[in-house]
Order: sequence, then structure tokens, then C-alpha cells
Amino acid sequence: MHSSKWAVASCALIIVFGILASIPNILTPAALEKYGRFLPANPVTLGLDLKGGSHLVLKVDAAALQKARLNVLLNDVRTILRKAGQPVSAARLAGSNLTVALPDRIAVDKVLPEIRGLAAPAGVFGFGPGQSDIDVSGSGTTITVTLTPAGISDRLTAAVDQSLEVIRRRVDQVGVAEPLIQRVEGDRILVQLPGLQDPTRLRQLLGSTAQMSFHMLDASVDPNGVAPRGVSILPGADDGRKYPVEDRVALSGDRLADAKAGFDQRTNAPIVSFSFDSAGARQFADITRSNVGRPFAIVLDGKVLTAPVIEEPILGGQGMIRGNFSVEEASVLSALLRSGALPAPLTIIEERTVGPNLGSDSIRMGLYTGLAGLAAVVVLMQVLYGSWGLIANFGLVLHTVLTIGTLGLLGSTLTLPGIAGIILGIGMAVDANILINARIREETAAGAGAMKALDVGFNKAYATIVDGNMTTMVGMLLLFMFGSGPVRGFAITMIIGLAISMFTSITFVRYLMREAVIRRKMKRIDIHSIFGKVWSIPSFSFMRGRYIAIAMSAFISVSSVVLFFTPGLNYGIDFVGGIQVVADSKNPIDLAVVRGKMEGLNLGEVALQEFGHGSTVLIRVQRQSGGEEAQTAALQLIRDGVKEIIPDATFERSEVVGPTVSAELARSGFLAVGLGMLAILFYIWWRFEWHFAVGAIATLILDITKMVGFFALMQIDFNLTAIAALLTLIGYSVNDKVVVYDRMRENLRKYKSMPFSDLIDLSINQVIMRCIFTSVAVAASLLPMAIWGGDTVKPFAWPMLFGVIVATTSSIYIGGPILLFLSRWWKEREDSRGETPAGALDGSGAIENK
Repeated sequence: MHSSKWAVASCALIIVFGILASIPNILTPAALEKYGRFLPANPVTLGLDLKGGSHLVLKVDAAALQKARLNVLLNDVRTILRKAGQPVSAARLAGSNLTVALPDRIAVDKVLPEIRGLAAPAGVFGFGPGQSDIDVSGSGTTITVTLTPAGISDRLTAAVDQSLEVIRRRVDQVGVAEPLIQRVEGDRILVQLPGLQDPTRLRQLLGSTAQMSFHMLDASVDPNGVAPRGVSILPGADDGRKYPVEDRVALSGDRLADAKAGFDQRTNAPIVSFSFDSAGARQFADITRSNVGRPFAIVLDGKVLTAPVIEEPILGGQGMIRGNFSVEEASVLSALLRSGALPAPLTIIEERTVGPNLGSDSIRMGLYTGLAGLAAVVVLMQVLYGSWGLIANFGLVLHTVLTIGTLGLLGSTLTLPGIAGIILGIGMAVDANILINARIREETAAGAGAMKALDVGFNKAYATIVDGNMTTMVGMLLLFMFGSGPVRGFAITMIIGLAISMFTSITFVRYLMREAVIRRKMKRIDIHSIFGKVWSIPSFSFMRGRYIAIAMSAFISVSSVVLFFTPGLNYGIDFVGGIQVVADSKNPIDLAVVRGKMEGLNLGEVALQEFGHGSTVLIRVQRQSGGEEAQTAALQLIRDGVKEIIPDATFERSEVVGPTVSAELARSGFLAVGLGMLAILFYIWWRFEWHFAVGAIATLILDITKMVGFFALMQIDFNLTAIAALLTLIGYSVNDKVVVYDRMRENLRKYKSMPFSDLIDLSINQVIMRCIFTSVAVAASLLPMAIWGGDTVKPFAWPMLFGVIVATTSSIYIGGPILLFLSRWWKEREDSRGETPAGALDGSGAIENK
């Protein structure tokens, strides 16, 4: 075995670059400012669950956009009809269409070209002709105008882009440092605001379209009666009155140049003063000059802010809005008017807030659990492999450093589940070292010299490591594709960790071991634990007890299915929607008082949970009827109610998940699990045989049902974190099976005449210590998270600890018997046909050429 100088230099360059990329994370702010420009990466960005802040997802109302476009078309078509001498009532809106019913064909021929001229280009790319945003068709004496998909998509894209700019201007009014505002998916906008714990004002800023206009009032219309054509009865914003407002816009809010909050010098009440641009000032002067003595309404988003009587012409282009404003409401209104109107309403469909105290606790617990997990794995490797374990530990430390450096290079956001992914990645990276050391031990026991044992051991372990990591990678890729927020952070850290572990284990550790053999001039590699030679388990016939093992596994899985229905999973708000608030107080909280107050809000089912010696309470309220807006309104009611009975309460975390998001999260989460299993099935089928693939999936289904039963029995929140745990279990469980199956495949080539049941026993006995060591290492990395990781990580860590036990026992006791059953069933089936197909296992254990 010889390493070229170029290969060594390349590896050294990668390692040095990765270490330099990770250094910014340990520098002080002053040192980072001084030396940061010389380093290849910035510090890893902390997620809101680690530093506190607000996370909002807003959705552009596509239906409102379509309705607005149809209303514009309706007005334009009526103008065309008026000029053509036709009744304007001929044009009407019918659902998503605009229909024009004319008296004869002559009128149609006259009007149709004019209506077609209203079309605007949509979806124009390159140099080819673009599509029209409307489709105009005539049938008899009726003309139908329909919005095209290209037109709808084009307007939605433009609305989202325009909304992004308006939101940026509005967020600037709040003064939040380093906001993240970006488009996600087709019609959604993500807003993350570090450090903002009470997004009430921001919610008001973002939830209002701020479409302002000025209208004359029709004093002859009774506001409590039926409004004639051209007049609408609009409610007052604060006074509870109704106003007969003329539909014709006298002056558009687009002409506003500035708006400021202030105080009325006579009454000292909060007001909003505004000024128009030059064109708006002239129009405003003309309107006030022509309508002295008439009431003039200022309308914002369909509500009348104020309707003063014009006492004299206003020539300076300035005015003020008086109303029942608080100082904060006046400030919000002025900010809305300054930032401009949104092209369509935005609905807050997801809202999550984390307080700064909880964020700092998460950082501290994440750091402690990470160090504890790494220390546990390092100690275990040292115990298992003595001085050779020191080399493996160098690889693990380098693995951690390179993972953090890569996250910094990619500009990834580190969340608490992301920290869990790093810790679990360390535990799973140990598996490669355990496989390598186990293979080297086997080669040494067979009489190989030091260099041969090292070379053959690494080569034999390489294929198994690749197969095992790829199966886990498949699950993580799907979790990244279909996951959301922190769960994607977990997936990306696991993907990076798996890729880096292959580099550190196959390249770095191999080089260090080779150098140790050369420098010590070793003739033989003896890898012993610190207590001496590793104790091995006596050979055991697992196939003899296969019926008992399968019966017990089936019983537990069936019981888990029963638990799934009764009492059922405790679905978190990620899947069922609703509101969750964590309130903290300096004094013990009386749950009975809180419960009484929450039930008095008439928000439906309320669940309370006590934490932290009775000074912290989790309040969970069911999803509200009435759409996304109802969830946000209910959150404010809960906050106000808690403040009323606990004046010193601070809100450490609040989450609002509306019905749209919860349904999508549930669908994408379960889809990720299903696709993950399917992808693993095809991968193992491709790498091994169909028997192995079906056997792995059958065993995997048993493992998953047991974990689902664990969630149901322990009533742990089943949310996106639970989906992450399930997909991680899938990857880990299949990784474990791949190691066993790889040894079976190797033995099938070596012992062609051995009965298959004996060959399975031999293979399991050869890898059982590896299975146990790997499981102990992964459990050691998970245990600190389970004990001290906090409420965000515990729903992942405890089920994973249970899953590791289940996956290991199923690899030893269940996977082999299922494979034996499939092999014999297939052999009997083909014997009855008088042929043995290519690629099938025969009764003696031999494998035919594929």
C-alpha cells in the first residue's frame, strides 16, 4: 500500500482549509473583525431557536389577485360598452369569468376587437412571442373573458416580487437588525427577525395591504339601508359606524409622498399627518375646492379611517387623519402608508417565536450535550481499541471540525436539531472505524502481516462503509427535500457528516495507521482494548430460535399497531395545526387559574403542561376555524390572557401553524418516509439481490412500527422532529442490515456448499461485536441529548435510543430468518417450475451468476 505525495498533499490541503473555515466560530467578535477577512468562511449562522427571534411565513392571496384583475377588466369592458352605445349592465362577473351578453351579432363584431385589445403579454421569455394574460372567446352574442394560467402565474410572480420590496421597507420601520426576507416556493415569503420576541406590531405591518384611497360620501344614502349602484356601505375602522362611500376613487393612495405619526396640538391625541406628491397635491386641491361642505372619506383596506367634512379648500397638499388611535396604532399606520401598498393581501400561515432566554439555554445545552456526546464516543473508542483508538479519535475530532467548517462555507443556519445531527453524525462516523478495526483484526487472526492486514482490512471495509452510508444518505436527502426549517438543518448536517466521515475514515485514519505501522516497523497489527484482548461472544445459532424471535417481534409490532389506534399518536401542531405558547414566570404558576382563563376565551380544547418546578407552563390550543387569520387572532388573545393573570410572564416560545401549513407538513413528512423506504429498496436490490432488498424492507417495517408504538405509548409529540427520527432510524437500521448482508454476500462466494441457515449464523456471529459496538457508540452520543438536550431535541433523542436497540436486535435476530424464509420460498417456487432463475439463492447457499 503506497500513498502518492500528490494524494497526501491534497488531503492535507483539504484538512487545513477545513480547519481555517471552522476557526471563525471560536473567535471573539473583536478578533473576528480583525482577522475575519483572512479566513475562508464566516461563522455558522445560528437559527432562531438558538438566539431567539420570530419566524413568519406569509402567503400571497392568489384569489384576491385574480379578483382584482377581473374587476379591472370589468371596468375597462364597461368603458368600451359605454363608448359603443351598449348598456354597461351587459358585462358581469360569473365566478372566475367575465361575460358580456350583447343584443346582436353587430354589437359583438364592434366590441370584440376592443375587448381583445385589453390583453397584456404574460410569461415572455427570450425572443419568442409571449402568451396573453386573458383568453377572449365569442359564442353567438356572448363574449367570455377568462384569465389564462400564464397570466395568473405572471401576476403572482410579480405580486410576490413587489411584496418582497414592500415587506423590506416595512421591516425597516421596525428596526430589526439582519432580517432574512426571501421567497420560498411559489407564493410564499419567509421573514425571520432575530431578537424580535413580540411580533405583534410586525404582524400588523405585514398582514395589512395598506391600499389607501380617498372617496366622497353620498349624504343622500341611508347607511343602514340598501346602497344604490355606485355606492358601497363600508364599516368604520374604530367607531362602529357605517358610511355610504362612492365607489369612484376621488384620489388614489399611490399619490402619497410621506406619512408621519404625531399629536394634535389642540387635543394632544395621536394623529397621522400625510402629504401628496405634486400631482396628488393638485388633485387634492381640486377635490377640496369643488366639494366644500361635503364629507370626505379616507379608506384603508375597505374600512373608513375618518370622514371629515371639507370646511375649506386645502391647497398645500397636506392633511391629517384623526381617529381613535393609540400611539402605537398611529405609528403602525404611518409606517404602512410610507412603505406603500401590497399588491394583494398577505396571510400569515406560520408563526414561531423563541425568547432570548430559551435561545441562550439552547446554545448552552447544545454545547454541553455536544461535548458530552463527543467525549462519550472518544472514551468508548479508547476503551475498545487502546492506542489504535487514539488514531480513530483524531479522525472523529477532525470530522467534527470539518463539519462545522463546511457549514460555515455553505452559509448554513445551525439549529438545535442541527446540533443533534452533528452529534449523531459523530456516533455514526464511529461505525466506519469499528468496521475497519474489526476487518484488520480478522486479517491479523488469519495470519496476515501488518501492511497486508491494513490494506485488505480497509479494502474489505470500504464497500460496506459506502453501502451503509449511502442508505442513510438517501433518507437524509429526502428529509432535506421534503422537510421544513430546523428539520432541514438536521438533514444537511447529517449529509455533510456522512460525506466527511468517509473522507476522515478512509483517507485520514488510513494514512495515520499506515504511518504508525511504518514508523514502528510493525510486523503484526494487534488491536486490543485497554483491558487486553477483546472478548468475543461464543458462536450462537440464531436460526434455531428464529421462530421465537419472529413471534416476539410480530407481537410487539402488532401491539404497536394497536397503540397507534388506541390511544393513538400525540400529533404536534406541525401536523394538526393550532397554537402553542410557552410562558415563564418568576413565581409558581397556578395551572387551575391559567386553565380557567384559557377556557374562558372560548378557543376550544386547551391542554396545559407544567415545566421547571411549576414556573413554566406550555399552553396548547386547537386549530381555530376561520382560516389562517383566526390563528393569529387567537394567539394574541392567549398572550393577553396570560399577561392578565401572570403580570410578570415572559413568552419563551410561541408557535402558530395554520391548516394550510399543517396539511402540507403532514403530507410531505409521510411522503419522505415512504419515498425513503422505496429508494432504499431499489438501492439494496441494485447492490445485492431482491431477497436482500425485500428482507431489509420487511425488517424495516417491523422496526418502524415498533418506534411508532413507542411514540404512542410514551405520548411524545409526533411532529417534524419525529419524522426526522423515523428517517434516521430507517437509515441507521438499513446501515446495520447492510453490514450483515455484506458479510453474507461475502460468505456466499467463499462457502458455496454451506447450508444457507448455517451461513447466516456464521455471518451474524462474525459481525455481532461490530453491531454491538456501533450501537453502544451511537447510544453514547444520543444519551446526553436525551437527558439534557431540551424539549426540542428530547422527542428525537429518546425515540432514537429506543430505535437503536430495535434496529440492532432486528439485524441479529429478524433480518436473517426473513431472508432464509424468502430464499426457501423462492427455491420451492422455482423447483415446482423445474428451473432456478439467475440471481437466486439456492438451497445450499450458493448464488447463481446474475
